[in-house]
Amino acid sequence: MPAASTGAQQASQIKSMKNSEHLRRRHSAIEARDNRNGFLFALPWIIGFLIFSVYPLIASFYYSFTEFNPITPAKWIGLENYRYIFQDPLVAKSLKNTLFIAFVSTPLNLFVALLLAALVSSYFRGRGLVRTIFFLPSIIPSVAATMIWIWMFDPTYGFINNVLGMLGIKGPAWLINPATTKWALLLMGTWCTGTTMLICLAALQDVPRSYYESAEIDGANAVQRFFKITIPCIAHVLVYQAILGFIGAFQYFNQVYIITRASGGDAYSGGPANSILMYPLYIFYNAFGYFKMGRASAMAYILFLIIGILTLIMTRVSRKVTDYAGGE
Repeated sequence: MPAASTGAQQASQIKSMKNSEHLRRRHSAIEARDNRNGFLFALPWIIGFLIFSVYPLIASFYYSFTEFNPITPAKWIGLENYRYIFQDPLVAKSLKNTLFIAFVSTPLNLFVALLLAALVSSYFRGRGLVRTIFFLPSIIPSVAATMIWIWMFDPTYGFINNVLGMLGIKGPAWLINPATTKWALLLMGTWCTGTTMLICLAALQDVPRSYYESAEIDGANAVQRFFKITIPCIAHVLVYQAILGFIGAFQYFNQVYIITRASGGDAYSGGPANSILMYPLYIFYNAFGYFKMGRASAMAYILFLIIGILTLIMTRVSRKVTDYAGGE
């Protein structure tokens, strides 16, 4: 009997192991099938990514070392395009204009968005309608919005100068005077901060109310609560939005292109005295206006390097701000 019982146990164990092995193989087959199906579903996107993103990235890097246009084949010229970039005064001018937009408009737009978010964060009647009104400019196409602003900036019959005239102030020629063109762009930018406002609003609502209640008990006023509680708690959100703002500012193109084309001046103008010649616009002119696509590729990689360095710096700042907000 003991021998028979032992044999039965061994047979049962062998059968159990076979069942486990069968289940494992079946599970592996199902997992392999799911992985294959998932890859097949993602394959169209992967092909599109390789064709329309990876290949142009690699090709443009090669073309940046060549003299290239759509008519003649690429000719290798080494670092000549990069040398030209550092000698071209319009490159320096366009980069200076772009840096102005990046370092002035980004904090200004972030401040406006945070101010609007603070205004609509408290409860009042019609709060939803006010939030909708503040957000609406963000969904208007940039082309249509820019055409509206061109009319509003008109020195003769524009809405802005008419309002200033009612106040006894003579309005400037916003898009004609080189001294005011960039400020007009800044004013345009503050109008479309709805998306950033919503993100700041969500961050404000995420701050625990107990912090404010404790501060009120300690006698802190509204300004002290804002700078000692609100700003540290949402600092990581502000830094993240600042990073996106800088990246967007270095890709500033639509508005200036429309303004320069609507002005009726030179086909490849950067506005009065090139005062709104932005770096991306100058890349576009070199590529599709002068057909210097090798030079434009080199300029694009210089822009990529600048954005990468600034993003790296601001990411490290964001980590320090997050650590500070977390009390470390």
